[in-house]
Amino acid sequence: MCEPKLHIVDDDEAIRDAMGWLFQSRNVPVASWPSAEAFLADYDSAMAGCLLLDIRMEGMSGLELFDRLTAMGCRMPVLFLTGHGDVPIAVSALKKGARDFVEKPFNDNDLVDRVIDALAFDAGERARQAGQAGVAARLATLTQRERQVMGLVVAGKLNKVIADELGISMRTVEVHRAHVFEKMGVKTAVELARILATVG
Repeated sequence: MCEPKLHIVDDDEAIRDAMGWLFQSRNVPVASWPSAEAFLADYDSAMAGCLLLDIRMEGMSGLELFDRLTAMGCRMPVLFLTGHGDVPIAVSALKKGARDFVEKPFNDNDLVDRVIDALAFDAGERARQAGQAGVAARLATLTQRERQVMGLVVAGKLNKVIADELGISMRTVEVHRAHVFEKMGVKTAVELARILATVG
């Protein structure tokens, strides 16, 4: 995965320079592009962080770029920079999944705070997705019988009841249960239920 950073897309060089300086002064890593087309040419699904897009640009607009990225499966949070007349457009972008919009002229500290919040959100989402992938990988190591036992354990059934339902000995249930806990990296049925809830 790439280093998490703020990706600025704005066709105004003075604004890109000013924002680059502003964010670097707050230790926020920044990369910037002069157009939506230039960003798309460099886009990589491994990019992490958040995007700050100007709504109105020469060529492809920020909104069009947002739509293209959404269609490509980009999950980075998107914030829009808007002029006063663009607020209705920005609101419609929020309904489509954009994270926030900031009106020009903006307050420097407010903008930085919003970007830091979006970066934290992205980091949290990536950690959650990585956790889900890890749980799914552990689930894939279970045998069919271990999955059956696991389902009954999570349902709160005692070993004796599980043995009766599956037509196996209680000792066999205990062995399968131990294997499930070991493979899933848990010590209790409550822990097991909690991590299974993260993958639905």
